[in-house]
Amino acid sequence: MMKNLTFLLLLIGTTVFAQESNNGKKLWAKSILNEKAPDLIVEKWISKQPDTKGKFVLIDFWATWCGPCRAYIPTLNDIQKKYADKIVIIGVSDEAAEKVEAFNNPKINYFEAIDTKGTVKDSLQVKGIPHAILIDPKGIVRWEGFPLLQGNQLTEEVIKGLLEKYKN
Repeated sequence: MMKNLTFLLLLIGTTVFAQESNNGKKLWAKSILNEKAPDLIVEKWISKQPDTKGKFVLIDFWATWCGPCRAYIPTLNDIQKKYADKIVIIGVSDEAAEKVEAFNNPKINYFEAIDTKGTVKDSLQVKGIPHAILIDPKGIVRWEGFPLLQGNQLTEEVIKGLLEKYKN
């Protein structure tokens, strides 16, 4: 019984710790966890430009041709719908505006922008997509990485925990 309790406490501690540290997680970008996020620079908004004041911002670097990116869109849609009062999700593609504007499978129900120069993506040295960063209302990165990475997924549950923990 005591071994099970100890294991459970270790598991819970690791789960909580994993939200504040990359804890050995594989990244395909430079780590900026717990640092000030770079300014979001885009060439063009496909959607209207969001008001991010006082909210968390999740930036998802993606492309229309990327299977894992497309697979993650429904999760982002659900999170945006459920937590719209707390979080702004922005998909940023480095593809041409026409290509992103024509994309609708699956339909994106959050904010979209393009940056064909890859300004922020390059500053983060992103080498694999999708790549997401979650920024708290004070501008600090609280989660980063490949959102579908086995064992380190950026799920609604993880986001809910971070929204609660860093709400101001």
